[in-house]
Amino acid sequence: MSRILLTGGSGFIGTNLLDIWAQEGFSFLNLDRSEPLRASHRRFWHQADLLERDSWIQAARAFNPTAVIHMAARTDMDEATTPETGYRVNIDGTRILLEAAGTFPSVRRFILVSSQFVCGPGYLPCHDEDFAPATVYGRSKVMAEQVLRESGLKCPWVIARPTNVWGPWHPRYPREFWRVLQKGWYVHPAGPPVRRAYVYVENLLQQMRAALEKPAAEVAGQVFYLSEPVEDIARWVDEFSLALRGSPAKRIPRSVLLGMGWLGDQFEKFTGRSFYISSSRARSMTTDYPVPLEKSLKTLGAGSVSLQEGVRRTVVWLRQNLPRDFPDLPK
Repeated sequence: MSRILLTGGSGFIGTNLLDIWAQEGFSFLNLDRSEPLRASHRRFWHQADLLERDSWIQAARAFNPTAVIHMAARTDMDEATTPETGYRVNIDGTRILLEAAGTFPSVRRFILVSSQFVCGPGYLPCHDEDFAPATVYGRSKVMAEQVLRESGLKCPWVIARPTNVWGPWHPRYPREFWRVLQKGWYVHPAGPPVRRAYVYVENLLQQMRAALEKPAAEVAGQVFYLSEPVEDIARWVDEFSLALRGSPAKRIPRSVLLGMGWLGDQFEKFTGRSFYISSSRARSMTTDYPVPLEKSLKTLGAGSVSLQEGVRRTVVWLRQNLPRDFPDLPK
């Protein structure tokens, strides 16, 4: 069974990965600056900053990994900085890790976890190196992909671009979406469908495992979006609304939603406190974000967990882990 050198394994996707794959016999060394979210994962953890090679290189070499899954990254949206300054770990951290991985003769596969944000909303790339980032974070992920392509890494490598990932351990959705939805504050734009790509975290991990284990001839040197098919996000929203409050989400005209976003901006400007909706969030809720999925779904599959089952598992996790925030969840 594989010995996986995992970076960023203390986060949302990494926590789910360790939960599931460790039970299936995989061995792990998790390089992360932060402690794991689950105490049981501490046995995999080596505290390390990728930018400080001396803090982890001996542990990584002694682990003798057969595969590397590189997820460590800064993922927030800070437009007041530059990729080279504010997002160094995404670029230089990737370069340092690749230089080290190239010296580990045991490594047979390298997966770089990038992002759909290498292209902004509304732009459908024509090929794997067709980029149109709309954020500093997106630009940093473009640069990380370019670092990998230019590295000369000898083992087969894959670039994985997750779309909107959801499920247990999500860092923001419990507060920013699910709680708002349960309280009845969430409103969805009426009118034409808003088509976006979402993926339940366990389905993403099934696709990632396919990228890890399929023959190199099928995946090496390629880009795959980790996602379920693009569809109207209202279906996802309503499924959660039914599970959390027993009825579909409320609908309002898009003009009213955008007006609410403007009011939210003013509230945040004058109070310094966050509001549950802003102009940027309202625009996001009304903008299509397609991604090219045909190759990815054909090669990696779409995952076996249905929307309804993913929602059920997430609600169970909310009930068990955040009972104070979600005291009235249906049984």
